[in-house]
Amino acid sequence: MKKYNIRFMLLIGMALFLLTGPGAFARRNVKISTIGITPPRLENSLTPQQKADRMIDFLRRQLNQVLPDQPDLILLPEACDRPAGLSLKEQFEYYKVRGNQVQNFLASVAGEHDCYIAFGVKRQNESGTWRNSCVLLDRSGKVAGIYNKNFPTIPEMEGGIVASNETPIFRTDFGTIACAICFDLNFDELRKRYASLKPDIILFPSMYHGGLEQANWAYACRSYFVGSIGIAKLPSEIRNPMGRVVATTTNYFNFITATINLDYQVAHLDGNWGKLRALKNKYGPEVTIYDPGKIGSVMIISESDSVSAEEMVKEFDIELLDQYLNRSRAFRLQQGKMK
Repeated sequence: MKKYNIRFMLLIGMALFLLTGPGAFARRNVKISTIGITPPRLENSLTPQQKADRMIDFLRRQLNQVLPDQPDLILLPEACDRPAGLSLKEQFEYYKVRGNQVQNFLASVAGEHDCYIAFGVKRQNESGTWRNSCVLLDRSGKVAGIYNKNFPTIPEMEGGIVASNETPIFRTDFGTIACAICFDLNFDELRKRYASLKPDIILFPSMYHGGLEQANWAYACRSYFVGSIGIAKLPSEIRNPMGRVVATTTNYFNFITATINLDYQVAHLDGNWGKLRALKNKYGPEVTIYDPGKIGSVMIISESDSVSAEEMVKEFDIELLDQYLNRSRAFRLQQGKMK
């Protein structure tokens, strides 16, 4: 499907939803690209404006690798436009001259190619406060949301970056998005906030990988997790809500594009074995029951154009993972069950 037809099809889908109910066009496929890049070291003789021009040209070349895939969303890493090797003083001199030039360039790409673009950037807001942010641009290039890093490192804060305590959820035409940046991944309190909000996708622009924490966040939040790492030798990956990698960059290619299905539910196996068999028997290829193994939980993914995963689990009275865990907590507190 051509990208310029997407908005028309979304309008048609909304109309059919109103006419036929929530089952119409249940499948929620979204195509995501992530690029792991190490910004280049530039000549010291260049002015801050020349450095900004070079960085825009660098980002243009990187984006051109994934634009032929016609993604719905592109993610770039933390500080994606900062030349390597700058001292703290040189960084802020560069940022002040760069201003919104990089954002304006990315906005033009988003508008031309009808896609969302999220990118990590050091920025100064209207009040003069410096932030380490993930900016989300919509398909027209307008700002759809800004997440400010909750847990900058101590050196960052010593260097003028101010921490945030806000965890916004951004609504797009394909689902909900949350963000975490680099050092954020170490803090349980932030992860627990997102676990209560359950965004469809968590975006992770970063300068470090995070290792096992990526899988931990994906599973705890029941969310897809998309990383873009600003060190090219480290993989940028897309993980499903069970924490498993579904696509990754390699030592040969620093970019990937993958299609994920956001119409899913997560259920524990206890009490659901027979119900899951009955579900598969009825819907066959229109449902995928994904078992990562070893954790006793599965993803129920609707491949149907008419029945959502939510409707499927309700039809067969399948208890979801969070419902089961909460029921276990409550049962444990009953009289005589705990001493």
